[in-house]
Amino acid sequence: MPRRRLLGFAGAGAALAGAGAAAGALVGGAASSERVRPTGAEAVPFHGEHQAGITTPAQDRMHFVALDVTTDDRAELVDLLREWTAAARRMTAGQEAAEGGAVGGSPQAPPEDTGEALDLPASALTLTLGFGPSLFDHRFGLADRRPPKLVELPRFPSDDLDERRCGGDLCLQACANDPQVAVHAIRNLVRIGFGRVRVRWSQLGFGRTSSTSTSQSTPRNLFGFKDGTNNIKAEDADALREHVWVAPGDGPDWLVGGTYLVARRIRMHVEVWDRTSLAEQEAVVGRAKGTGAPLGQLAEFDPVDLHVKGAGGEYLVKEDAHVRLASAEHLGGVRILRRGYNFTDGTDGLGHLDAGLFFVCFNRDTGRQFVPMQMALSTKDRMMEYLEHTGSGHFAVPPGVREGGFWGDTLFEGRSGG
Repeated sequence: MPRRRLLGFAGAGAALAGAGAAAGALVGGAASSERVRPTGAEAVPFHGEHQAGITTPAQDRMHFVALDVTTDDRAELVDLLREWTAAARRMTAGQEAAEGGAVGGSPQAPPEDTGEALDLPASALTLTLGFGPSLFDHRFGLADRRPPKLVELPRFPSDDLDERRCGGDLCLQACANDPQVAVHAIRNLVRIGFGRVRVRWSQLGFGRTSSTSTSQSTPRNLFGFKDGTNNIKAEDADALREHVWVAPGDGPDWLVGGTYLVARRIRMHVEVWDRTSLAEQEAVVGRAKGTGAPLGQLAEFDPVDLHVKGAGGEYLVKEDAHVRLASAEHLGGVRILRRGYNFTDGTDGLGHLDAGLFFVCFNRDTGRQFVPMQMALSTKDRMMEYLEHTGSGHFAVPPGVREGGFWGDTLFEGRSGG
């Protein structure tokens, strides 16, 4: 039974009407799985040309998990992907992972749904699957199908990586406007995978740190600054084709219509930042903290002018400012689609918050987009004094699931993703 029936659709809609963006159709192909703007409670289509959870207007909560495959049997892995697809299709529609799963089965058997989302609406839940480089080893006969651009990320100069928070054969990203809906989805997919996969690492996130639709306002990160003002938006189909979606000729045919996901866990030393002057904070970022305007401009969405100078002849957006180093102008036109979240994971045992940004981005060619951007930031960005990169992952995200198909069928069955 759909969760929304148990709650009452009208009541759920009224309760959550103010939580998200205005309803409407996004610009894109008719087959796109991301044409619906979530308003808070409703369902986002699961099927489509691309996976949901990429250009879908960013929801408020996220649960990300990287997993290792524990079986060496290719058929078992394919069966798992089929089972995951069936459960994901149901959960994104606001239903249990299996029909009658929580309380409708035998009292003597474990339930097929954990039940904590029974009385909750779909909450714009999206689920996105990716394949890590390590999946393409000898186990499943996939070595010759590994995309050449699915590279192992280099160790950047500023990295302080914890190997327990890196890598993975698979990743699952759940985004929703209710944290319990997101956690329920990941919990049940992991439950279904018992004996075939195990969790390698995971991350909870709250408060999106970027907008993926023009219908959304720009959020703030834990440094208090508006984040992702110049992000690629879902309505900009040309930018998505150029910078996000894998195109014919880019690599293996099975990945056409997909993309590459980079995940980075970035601890922010908020206590040090909080003792820094406002002027210094704005110089580090290159934007005004209140309005979000680039230094030297008046409003948030005014174009960044890297050439404007102050009375003393110095650039207002300094040469080591984050905005300058991450700008497309500085990077020769490079852009990425950001989709990160804030996190707070308790303390570090030394009296400081373990808090920061769980950075997620999607791009068409990580080696030509994310890697040079991160190299520039890690070597020159003044903000690195306040950051510590502690986790990392890189995944190939296959195209969307067609009716009757399953996650990753283009990889395992040879269907073209185009």
